[in-house]
Amino acid sequence: MAVLIFFIALWYSSLFCQTFFQHRYAAHGAFRMSKGWERMFFILSYITQGSSYMSPRAYAIMHRMHHAYTDTEKDPHSPSFSKNIFTMMMRTRNIYTGVFKGTMEIEPRFLKNLPEWPAFDKWANSTVSRLLWAMAYLAFFIVFARSPWVYLLLPVVLCMGAFHGAVINWFAHKYGYKNFILKNTSENLFTVDILMLGESYHNNHHKHPSSLNFGVRWHEVDPIYPVIRLLGWLRVIKLPKVAPVQPIVE
Repeated sequence: MAVLIFFIALWYSSLFCQTFFQHRYAAHGAFRMSKGWERMFFILSYITQGSSYMSPRAYAIMHRMHHAYTDTEKDPHSPSFSKNIFTMMMRTRNIYTGVFKGTMEIEPRFLKNLPEWPAFDKWANSTVSRLLWAMAYLAFFIVFARSPWVYLLLPVVLCMGAFHGAVINWFAHKYGYKNFILKNTSENLFTVDILMLGESYHNNHHKHPSSLNFGVRWHEVDPIYPVIRLLGWLRVIKLPKVAPVQPIVE
C-alpha cells in the first residue's frame, strides 16, 4: 500500500510540475512569475521528477519545436516518424540531449524568454544525480514493497517524466476525438482527463497553445486551471489580461 500511495503521489506531483512549470510557463509563457518563484519551481520540479527531471529550458525549446514542426521529420516526438512508442522515446531523448548540451543547432525563434539556471540544471541532469535518485527509489521499494509485483512500477518511477510525455505524444496523435480541425494529427485523448491533469486535451492545446485552460467543452475539466487562477490571486504568478477560450456550443 505504501508503494502504491508513493507512486500515485509521484505521478501527480511530477505531472503537475511538468504541465504547470515546464509546459505552460516555460514553453508557452501562459503566465509570468518572478525570478525567485521561478527558481522555487525549478527546485520543486527536481524534487518531484527526480531521476526523470528535464531542464525547463531544454523542455521549452523542444516543445516549441513540436508545435512548429508537428508531424514532420523535425518534430522531436512524432508517431509518424517512429516505429513504436519506445523508438519515439529514444529519439526524443537524443534530441533533448542535443538541445541541453548545445550540440544541436536551434532556430533563434525558439530561444526567447526561457527560464535559465545553468548551474542547477547541470547538477539535476547529471548522471550522479540520476543514479542517486534511482538508488533512493529502489531503497524505498525494498523497504516497503510487500509483493514482487509492485516492482513492475519501478521502471515507470525511474522514467516518470518520459512516460508522461510518451502517453500524450504517442497516443494523443493517434487516438481520441477532435474539437478542432487542424493541419496536424492532434487528438483529445480522454473525454474526462483525470490521469494527465489536462494534458490529454491535446487537440485543444494545439489550437490554443498559450491558453490557461486546456479544456474547451463543458466536460473537459482541466484540474490545473483553478490552481493557476489561485496562484494568480495569491500573486505567485501574474496572469495575462486576455479573454478565455470560448466553449463549444453543441
